[in-house]
Amino acid sequence: MEKKVTIRKAEKSDAEMIWQCNCEGLGYTFALEDTIRRVHDIMDRFPQDLFLVACVDDQPAGYIHATDYECTYMEAYKDIEELAVLPGYQGYGIGRKLLNEAEAWARECGVAGVRLISGFARTGAHQFYLKCGYTHRKDHKNFVKNF
Repeated sequence: MEKKVTIRKAEKSDAEMIWQCNCEGLGYTFALEDTIRRVHDIMDRFPQDLFLVACVDDQPAGYIHATDYECTYMEAYKDIEELAVLPGYQGYGIGRKLLNEAEAWARECGVAGVRLISGFARTGAHQFYLKCGYTHRKDHKNFVKNF
């Protein structure tokens, strides 16, 4: 039987599922309580962002978060901050559906396109993005200074 995939706006109550996607789908070990705090904070501070959840037969299975990418050296884009699908739900087209929603939102906003960053080791994700029509533009290093 074919699975019914629906996309809806994310809610604060989705924070635990988002944490689960981040852990199981992306390998991040950020604490649950910290993830809940961050999800609530992002939703409160950036209501204009796109934050969607994909459900399979009404069960949350993945999410996408996209925001503005504004700089002075190129046209405006939308930036996909996170895209994750629980491993048990991969292969149902959920990631592609979430990307399609983000792309439609970007078109409605009138920006030049959608961009994202994917870690060097995520070769499966890289192949997925290429299949979805994305092009590999450049490699770069990521620097951070913690306080």
